[in-house]
Amino acid sequence: MMQTLGPAIIPVARASDLEAAAKRESQDTQNRPVVQGLAAHTRKRWGIMRDHFRSDLEERLVTCIRARNMEYEPRKLAEIKEQGGSEIFMGIVSSKCRTATAWLRDTLLGQGPDKPWSLSATPIPEVPPDVANAMQNIMRENLMQYYSEGGPQPNPQELKQLASGMKDTAMRAMKFEAEKRVERMELKMEDQMTEGGFTKALFEFTNDIATFPYAIMKGPIPRKRKTMKYIEGGLGVVEVFRDEWERVDPFKFYWCPWGDSVQDMPIIEVHHLTREDVEGMIGVEGYDEASVRSLLVDFGAGGMGWLDQDINDHENVTSIDMDEAGSDVIAAIQLWDTIPGSLLLEWGLDEAEIEDPQKSYPCEVWMVNNTVIRAVLNYDPIGRKPYYVTSFEKVPGRLDGNGVSDLCIDAQNMCNAAARALANNMGISSGPQVGVNISRLPAGEDITQMYPWKIWQFQQSDYNDSSPPMTFFQPNSNAGELMTVFDKFMNLADEVSGIPKYMTGQHVPGAGRTSSGLSMLMSNAGKSIKQVIGNIDFDVIRPMLERQYQRNLRYAEDPDLIGDVQILARGAMSLVVKEAESVRKNEFLRLVLESPVAQQIVGLPGTAELMRDMAGNLNTNVDRLVPSREDIQKQQEAQQQQQMMMQQQQQMQEAANLQEDGTPQGGRQSNTTSPRPNGQ
Repeated sequence: MMQTLGPAIIPVARASDLEAAAKRESQDTQNRPVVQGLAAHTRKRWGIMRDHFRSDLEERLVTCIRARNMEYEPRKLAEIKEQGGSEIFMGIVSSKCRTATAWLRDTLLGQGPDKPWSLSATPIPEVPPDVANAMQNIMRENLMQYYSEGGPQPNPQELKQLASGMKDTAMRAMKFEAEKRVERMELKMEDQMTEGGFTKALFEFTNDIATFPYAIMKGPIPRKRKTMKYIEGGLGVVEVFRDEWERVDPFKFYWCPWGDSVQDMPIIEVHHLTREDVEGMIGVEGYDEASVRSLLVDFGAGGMGWLDQDINDHENVTSIDMDEAGSDVIAAIQLWDTIPGSLLLEWGLDEAEIEDPQKSYPCEVWMVNNTVIRAVLNYDPIGRKPYYVTSFEKVPGRLDGNGVSDLCIDAQNMCNAAARALANNMGISSGPQVGVNISRLPAGEDITQMYPWKIWQFQQSDYNDSSPPMTFFQPNSNAGELMTVFDKFMNLADEVSGIPKYMTGQHVPGAGRTSSGLSMLMSNAGKSIKQVIGNIDFDVIRPMLERQYQRNLRYAEDPDLIGDVQILARGAMSLVVKEAESVRKNEFLRLVLESPVAQQIVGLPGTAELMRDMAGNLNTNVDRLVPSREDIQKQQEAQQQQQMMMQQQQQMQEAANLQEDGTPQGGRQSNTTSPRPNGQ
C-alpha cells in the first residue's frame, strides 16, 4: 500500500542568511592575493594623492572659499576679537568673482540661441567611401556622355582642363555634402548636450574657475536614466542610455604630483553614495555583485571615515557635513589609472580584452573601505579620462593655476586691515574725549551723563590743585590716510585680476566719462577675459566636443552623420567679433536684396541661406520663416515643370488652331481675332 506523502516543504532562506552569505562571498573574493593587490594599488594611489592635496592644495581651496564667502579664518578672527574693535570684512574677492562669473556666463551662455561651439567641415573634407565612389562614377559618366554625344577628341591639354573642371565640380559637391552632414551632426550633438545637462554644468563651472585655482568638468558620461516617453497606449516610464555632463567639486578631485595634464597621470574622484546609488549598482556590468550586496549589509554602520578625509574639519567648507550625513552616505573613490593586465585578468576581465598580461591598461576602479567593487577598462578607445581642467590664470608646468581669489587675496587683506583701522579710528574720533578728576566730584555723581546746560558741582581739592576738574580733547582722524591706502589696494585688485570696477557699472573718471572713452576701456578690459575664455575653449570645450563627436561616429546609427569636421569653440571669438559679424551680415543681405545683379549671382537658394542665418539669431523657428535649400530647389523644379506644361499646352492649342495649309482656321478673319467695336 502506497503511503500518501504530505506536501513538499520548500526551504525559504531568511534575509539575514542571504546577507551573511553575500558578505562571506565578498570577503572570499577580496581575500584572494590578486584582488588584495588591486585594492592595495588603489589604496597606495589614494595615499599619494591625499598627501599631495593636503600639502599643496587643501589650504588654498579653503582660503579661496572663505574669501568668496567674506569670512575670516578662525585664527585671524580670534586675533581681531582679542584686539577689539570692528570685524568688518570688505568683499573685494567676492565682488571680483561675481563679476568674472557674470562676464564668463554672458560670453559663453548669454548669446541667445547661440552656443559657445560649432562644427564646420575641414577645408578638404573627407566623405564616406560610398559617397566618394558615387561622385567618381558621376565624373566618369559625364566624360562618357561627352564622347557619346560626338564631342571632338580632346588633346592632352584640353583633356587636362576637362578633368580639372570635373575635379573642381566633384570637390564642390563633396564639400556641400560634408556641410550637410556637419549640420546634421551639430544638431544631434546640440540635442545630446541639452538633454545631458551641458549648459547647467558649464554654468556651475564658471563659478568654480573664478573662485578656485582650478575648475573641473566631466563628460560625456554614459548613464542609464528613467524618463517619460510616449508608447502605445499613452505615456510610460522607460530606461534609456544618454550622455551626461557635470561639474566636479574641487574638494573631491585628487591627482598625483607629477605631470601637468589629467591625461598624463592617475586621478581620483571621491563620491558620496546614497543607499539608492549602491542599490543601482546591482546587475550593472562591471560591478562585483557580491561586494555590492555586502556593502549594503554594512551601509547602516556608516563608511565615511575610512578615507580619513579631514578636509571636512575645516569648518564645513566642503559641500557635505559629515556629522549631518551620518550613515546616510558612504564614501567611495573612483580611480582612473593604468593597471597591470594580470590583475585585470584575475579580476575577471575577458582574455580577449587583455592581449598581454604584462602590459598595463587604462582602467576605472571603484573602491569602498578596501573593497574593490568595480574594475573595468576605460571605455574610451584611446584611454582618455572624461575630465577637463583649466584655470582663470594658468601656471606653466602645473595643473592648478590661479583663480580670482588667489590674485586678489593680498589686496583684500590690506583693504580689510585699512577698513578695520578706518572704522576704529572714525569711532574714536567721532566725538571729544573727556578727562575727569573724580576726586573733585561729589559722591554719587554720574560722569557718563552729559547733556547741554548740565550743572556740575565740584569740591575743593585737598592739595590746592588748580587744574580744571574736567578736560576735553579731540582725537586725531586718520580717515584721509586710511582711505588713500584702501583706494590704493582696491586699484591694485583691479590690476592683478584684470577686472576693473567699471565692469560692474561703477562711475569711471577721466576717459570713462565719454561713450567713446568707456568703449575703449571696455575693449581693453575684454583682452583679459579673452585669455580666460581661451583657456576654457582649448582645455575644456574643444576636447569635450571632439570626444563626443568621435563617440557619435563610433556608435552612429545614421550613416548620414559621418563626415570630416573640425571643432570650433567660439567662446573667445564671440566676445569680440559676434556683434561686428552680425552687422556685416545685415549689410551683405541688404546689398543682395537691393541689387538685381547680386540676386542673380547669389540666386534664390543663396538668398534664403543668408536669411536663414540671420533668422537663427532671432530665437525663433527658422523653418517656419525661411524654406531650406532643398525645399527651394523642389519649388523651382515644380515651377519649371509647370511652365513646361503650360508651354506644351500653348503649343498644342496653337497647332489645333492651324489649318492643313498652315493658315489659321477661318482664314484671315478667324474667330480667334477680336471683333471690332461698334460692329466695324
